[in-house]
Amino acid sequence: MIDIRPEHMTLTELLDRRLFEIPDYQRTYSWETRQRTELFEDIKRVTKKNLGESHFMSTIVCRRKDEVYLGTNKYYKLDVVDGQQRLTTLILLLNSVKLSSRVRELENNELQDLTRLLVKPEAGNLLLLQTNHDASRHFSNFLRNGISIDPEEANTVADREILKAIEECNQFVEDWVNDSGTLIDLYSCLKNRLSFILYEISEEKLVYTVFEVLNSRGIEVSWFDRLKSILMGSAFEIENADRKQLIDELHDTWSKIYSTIGLKQGLSTEALRFAATLYRSSAPNRPLSERDSVDEFRLKAIDSISIRAAANWIHDVVDACNKVVSNRRQNAVTRISQARLLAVSIFLRSNIGDDDRGKLLERWEKISFRIYGMLGKDARYHVGDYVRLSWRIIREDISVEEINSEFDELAQICPVADAVKALYKENCYEGWQDELRYLMFRYEEHLAEQAGLNFRNEQWERIWEASPSRSIEHIIPQSKADEAIKHRLGNLMILPPGLNSKLRDLPTFKKLESYEKTGLLTAKKVAEIRRWSRISVEKRENDILNWASQEWRD
Repeated sequence: MIDIRPEHMTLTELLDRRLFEIPDYQRTYSWETRQRTELFEDIKRVTKKNLGESHFMSTIVCRRKDEVYLGTNKYYKLDVVDGQQRLTTLILLLNSVKLSSRVRELENNELQDLTRLLVKPEAGNLLLLQTNHDASRHFSNFLRNGISIDPEEANTVADREILKAIEECNQFVEDWVNDSGTLIDLYSCLKNRLSFILYEISEEKLVYTVFEVLNSRGIEVSWFDRLKSILMGSAFEIENADRKQLIDELHDTWSKIYSTIGLKQGLSTEALRFAATLYRSSAPNRPLSERDSVDEFRLKAIDSISIRAAANWIHDVVDACNKVVSNRRQNAVTRISQARLLAVSIFLRSNIGDDDRGKLLERWEKISFRIYGMLGKDARYHVGDYVRLSWRIIREDISVEEINSEFDELAQICPVADAVKALYKENCYEGWQDELRYLMFRYEEHLAEQAGLNFRNEQWERIWEASPSRSIEHIIPQSKADEAIKHRLGNLMILPPGLNSKLRDLPTFKKLESYEKTGLLTAKKVAEIRRWSRISVEKRENDILNWASQEWRD
């Protein structure tokens, strides 16, 4: 008999006598401000309805593991398979209620019940929810101790989003009570007027069946998570002695995958598309979409050998994508998908030595920035050439010499002279901020090498972390510069985040001392010129472009 028992319940009923855990083979916390804001708006809307009305929030899918006794109370331990993002956020929100400056509005027994709900004192302060990949303990520190740090200090994307969620939940509660609401009304709404459907399933095999059925009906979930569910579900359908070992291996592989994905924003989307594009039997002409990528693996992962191979391949591609993203310089070259695919394929080739790999990536960097950075070509430009070469590097195992020969042909698409000419007397500010930051980073490297210095600058770490717009400085202020030179390359430079906004419309001669104090060689070089004019801007532009013509030559 199939054990599937969907139950409709309030948040209070959902959390009562249950202990939740998010397994390591599930995605890390990935909700962003947009999703949290939508949740907060849902909560506001339900309070405007008639008192007896509730608001359906989501479906929660869990696997029941076992029963435990904490003191005299019996609890059911559940692995959360679907709905962990919303559940995590709501538990953070409940803790924000507990920590509110207006918490005295709650009755003493209500506050005690809320405290015991979130943290179980009878079991060594066991948490209501055990999150995954929480090495920094931001979630547990907030629930147990009510403390958190600035999201900007987070080491990973997952940590940053947890910390931002804490910050936004605290702010939502404070805004609520400051806008004439009462904490009692909010707490009552959370407890009694938010409803869920809980699927509490004892067999892990059935968990993936339910997950797939629910998501085929339009419930929002990422394609990457859907693929994991498909592969896990297929593994449970296998009837041979390898099944248990395969499932254990898949759990371990997906734990490693999600641990890596939690480090960088958007990694799962790119990795999924690249993995499937390079997995195809025949060379594609463009990177596959997320939907087509899932279908590609669904069709090929049909037995234990192919399921294991697919999961391991996805893991390898995630690691390769992370290597590109983690390298500031390579990650900054371009956001064009097919160009990044080519860099990933070079990383994936295990039989290429480090020296050859470095030289290939250097050529990739030069050619790709010339085409998609300097010339500003879009994703339609020579997409097939990039994708087919990426596929051949992996599927045909072509030699380093053959790869270099293919690079020679790509280089002819955009000679360096054409690339440099495209920047002369052009607007290098509007619509070109990411590219400008990369170009100036490379120029800083050049000046350091020229001065015989090791290029390690803490200021650049701050610059990379912030959005480009927070670091781009107009030497002659925009309000004072002639239109003909305002946004030209010679009038633009990079400063530590926020310094440009402080200097704003100051005359250039009053900003030079601040430039010198940054420690940036590019800024110091600008400060050496005491009087800035159109002639100064044009000379600096020529100097940079002369360097670029040498730096990006074949």
